[in-house]
Order: sequence, then C-alpha cells, then structure tokens
Amino acid sequence: MQENQTQTKETVDYTENYPKFTQDMKETYTILVPDMLPWHFDIIRRVVAKRGYKMEVLKNDSRAVIDEGLKHVHNDTCYPALCVIGQYLDALKSGKYDVNRTAVMITQSGGGCRASNYIPLIRKALKAEFPQVPVMSLNFAGLEKGNGIEIDLSLLLELAFAIFYGDNLMTLYNQTKPYEVHEGDAERAREDCFREIGEAFEGKGYLRYKKMTKRMIERFGQVERRKEKKVRVGIVGEIYVKYSPLGNSHLEEFLLSEGCEPVVPALMDFVLYCIVNNINDTRLYGRTKKAGFVYSLVYKVAYHIQKKIISVYKKDGRFEPPHDFEHLRRCADKVINQGVKMGEGWLIPAEMAALAETGTENIVCAQPFGCLPNHIAGKGAVRAVKALFPDENVVPIDYDTSATRVNQENRIKLMLATARENLKKKSDA
Repeated sequence: MQENQTQTKETVDYTENYPKFTQDMKETYTILVPDMLPWHFDIIRRVVAKRGYKMEVLKNDSRAVIDEGLKHVHNDTCYPALCVIGQYLDALKSGKYDVNRTAVMITQSGGGCRASNYIPLIRKALKAEFPQVPVMSLNFAGLEKGNGIEIDLSLLLELAFAIFYGDNLMTLYNQTKPYEVHEGDAERAREDCFREIGEAFEGKGYLRYKKMTKRMIERFGQVERRKEKKVRVGIVGEIYVKYSPLGNSHLEEFLLSEGCEPVVPALMDFVLYCIVNNINDTRLYGRTKKAGFVYSLVYKVAYHIQKKIISVYKKDGRFEPPHDFEHLRRCADKVINQGVKMGEGWLIPAEMAALAETGTENIVCAQPFGCLPNHIAGKGAVRAVKALFPDENVVPIDYDTSATRVNQENRIKLMLATARENLKKKSDA
C-alpha cells in the first residue's frame, strides 16, 4: 500500500491545487465523516448508501486524535476544526483505509462562522501527508459546488426526515435511559427503532412520519421506568461540541453516569434556525426577496412536519416533545434580537429560555475555544436569561486542548451539587 501511496502522490494533478471527488469515484471510495452527530449520521449514512456512496462515521476519539489536530492546525483555530482534522488524520494513519480510495467529508452551514472555511483548513492539513485524499463538502449554501454528494429534491427530503428521526431517537432515549428498571432496555429500544428507520428508508415508508414517530414512542414506552425525579440538565452551545462526544468529552454519557437526565435540543432546531436567518436577511440585510420567498416555503414545510410530530408526543403523553420552533423564536425575542446570527447566535439564549420554561433548571453551555460568536451569544447571554429565570442554574464549560476532562467534569459536578439541593428542597416542600 505504501508504494501505491507514494506513486499516487507523484501523479496527482495539482493544476487545481487539490484533488476533487467526482461521481465516478463513489463506487470505489470510502467517505469518512467526523463523529459530530452520533444520533443522526448513522441514519444519514444509510440514506446516502442507497445512492451508491459508502460513508463511514469515525469513532476514534483517543488523545492521539487531539495530538494530530495540534500538529496540523494553528493553535488559534477553533477547537471543533482541530478535532475534525485530528480525527481524519488519525483514521488515515490507522492502516484501516486505502488512502488512495478514501475521501473525507464535512458539513458546512455557511455564514460568518469559521465552519465556512473548514475546507481549506482540512486540505492544508492533509496535503502534508495525504495529498491524494479529496475533501468533500455537504452544504446547502452553494459552497464547493461539484465536489460532494449530488443532492436533488428527493435526497434533500430524505435528509430532512433523517434529522427528524434522529431527534426522536435522541429525545426518547434520554428520557428513558436514566429511569430504566432493567439495564440495557433503552439500548435495545434504540436499536429496534434504528433498524425500523433504516427499513423505512428502503422504500417510501419514511414519509409516514406520524406513524413512525408513534411507533418509536410505543417502543420506548415498553421500557419499564422508575417513577422518580432526577436532575435534568440541558445541553446548549456551539453545534459541534453540543452533540459530538469527542468535542464535549462524552458529556451525555457523563451526565447519565451521574444519575441525571440529559436534555438535548433537537438538531432540526438548528436547521430551522439557519433557514429563518436566510428569511430574516431579506428584511434586515437586503437579501433578494426571491431568495427569501424560497426559504419561507421550505420553512413552512419543515415547521409543519415538526408541529405534527410534536402533536403525536402530546397525544401520547408519556414523553416530553421537542421544542416548538416558533416558541423558541419567541423565547429569543425576550433575550436577544434575531438579527444576531453569527455562529449559533440567537438560538443559544432561545434554547436556554425554552429549557427553563419547560422545567429544565440546570444547563451546561458548551463553549469551544476560538468560537467568539458562541462566547458572546452563549456565556454573554447567561445574565439576561437568569434575569428572566432567577432559579436557572447555568454553567459555561470551555472545551479546548488545554482543558482537562477532569476539570470540566468537576465544574459540572459543582453545578449538579446545587441542582440536587434544589431538587431536594422542592421534594420536601
């Protein structure tokens, strides 16, 4: 393999300065994606597999991943970029993949966040050791055209439902796992639902989202749960460290080990947030009305589906539904203007306020090093949120290469100590 690797390095055409992924490669190439969305990417992987793409979600998360990132990324670059690049390089060096038949892919949301600039960062890092590996982009903002998965309306629809079902899995599991009477029942329910979701995408069954949601609720409802109150801890923050186990030091697992119920807002909220920002651009920043009209139509469809899914939860009554996005927008208006859209912008204070209103009085605000918008809209909004909800217990946690997992968890444990005292007082009252 080493001889082939060397030969390919010599013959790669750098007239464009980098190799591109073309559609004739999809049958022979493995596409590596970072473990950013553990609840969603495994579903998305099955969706794109139908179209002939072989996608693999990376699970490597040892210290070697961070060390690789530090070797190849400037130390003032944001922590999520360092994690993603380190995970790619560690995987490519593992010997598990034929580097001459491997590509890497990153999702991009566009906008002013450095996530719009990850592609050149990744290319620069790979060029030193794996210059033949194409870097692909999965985005809906017109970035990197012709260098990714071919997206048509049908695939776009399937990806949207993959996100809805991933949100359902995450929500139902986190409301079941802390209370299960028999160890492992929640995992078995998750696997059963994941298998059923995969089968639905083999045909057109994924379109029957109310039926699918009801079946998932029924399956998790079969798990025998203890009737006890536990500390509920919301997780908000920058999109990568909010969901990625590598980025947030396995925060959800830690909270479960501490006997807490993690409450993680839906990924679809972030998608709707991005859509609404494009609509607001027409009103606030002079974007063309035509673009605003198109995004408005997309928003109406997605929000309609979200409301229907929420109605299934409410009718069943056993589990708390995801947030209604229009309610999130009203929560944001109490704290910050919806024109603040850099990074996660107004979404973070909106989620904090919505969590407070629904009885989640403890919140971890995950902040990565190098993400200035997140520090402003996250940590900077805590005082305004606490003014509205004085009993809210919010702790910002920094995630970067110099912050040890022990220190992060000790800060959260201090927050949990206060949370348990507050819960006991309410129980005794």
